[in-house]
Amino acid sequence: MSTSRRNQLKSLLLQIAETMLEEEVQEAEREKMKHLEENCPSLSVPGCMQELQDLCRKLHQQIDLVDEERFDIEMKVKKSNKEIDDLKLTVQDLKGKFKKPALKKVRMSADGMLAALLGSKHKVSMDLRANLKQVKKEVKEEEKQTGDWRKNIEDKAGMDGRKKRFETEA
Repeated sequence: MSTSRRNQLKSLLLQIAETMLEEEVQEAEREKMKHLEENCPSLSVPGCMQELQDLCRKLHQQIDLVDEERFDIEMKVKKSNKEIDDLKLTVQDLKGKFKKPALKKVRMSADGMLAALLGSKHKVSMDLRANLKQVKKEVKEEEKQTGDWRKNIEDKAGMDGRKKRFETEA
């Protein structure tokens, strides 16, 4: 098919579609006018006060009926929307079930793990022993004395032993 023929057919299709759209708009306008004529009769304003009051009462009753219908429809829509959301959640739950794969053991040092997680930002070493203080162990005087441990137990046994220790320390 030549390009000129293709362009001609395209333009014909667009013209037909344009006329169809215009007809749809006119049909919708006719439907709207028909609905307004059926449900909203022309308003005739009465001359005396009593007739005006009756007309206002009648209009208020119609407004109340329309509000009740609107409220009922809103509640139905809310209820159906909630049901739709619940059904969507159940569908997601049903689709989302899968087997978790078995995890493999990975041998990696803490430094390697931080480097993998943080990338080039990782500059802190995880060598915890390097950050500890060096503490010198002080040897107590009792430990310095080498002797028979049985003697010390007999001396310290009972209240007399505790009293002796308290008096010697003070």
